[in-house]
Amino acid sequence: MPAQGRESYMEMALAEAGQAAARGEVPVGAVIVGADSQVLAAEGNRTRERSDPTAHAELLAIRDACAKLGSERLTGCDLYVTLEPCPMCAGAISFARLRRLYYAVPDAKGGGVEHGARVFAQSTCHHAPEIYGGIDAARAGALLKSFFAARRS
Repeated sequence: MPAQGRESYMEMALAEAGQAAARGEVPVGAVIVGADSQVLAAEGNRTRERSDPTAHAELLAIRDACAKLGSERLTGCDLYVTLEPCPMCAGAISFARLRRLYYAVPDAKGGGVEHGARVFAQSTCHHAPEIYGGIDAARAGALLKSFFAARRS
C-alpha cells in the first residue's frame, strides 16, 4: 500500500484518539481496514466511559470489524493504532489473524509488541502480523504528552 494510504488511515486513528481525549480517555485510536481498502471500524479508548478495562480502542475496533464481516477472523485486514498495543490487545490481534499492524508511538512501559511481553515473538503465539511502527509518531506522541501533562497539572 502506498505511504499516502497508510498516513490517511493513521490520520483517522489520530482523530479517534482526539475524540477519546475529549471524553477524558487516554487518547488512543484504532482503525481496521479490509483487504479492499474499506474502513471496517474506527474506535477510540472507552475504558472510563464503559467502566471496562478491556474497552481499548484496538479491542473495540476488532469487535466492530468482526461483527461487520460476520467472522471472528480478520484475515487480510490491517490495524492502524496510535500507540503500541498492550499484551491484551496484541493477543486479540493474533487471534483475529490481522494481516498487518501499523502503530505510531512505541510504549516502553505498557507495550506488548516490541516492548514488554513481545507477544508475537512467543512460541505460543498462533499468528503474528507484519509490524510497522513509527507511522505519524510525532503527532500521536504529542497528543499523549499533552493529555498526561494536563492530568498532572
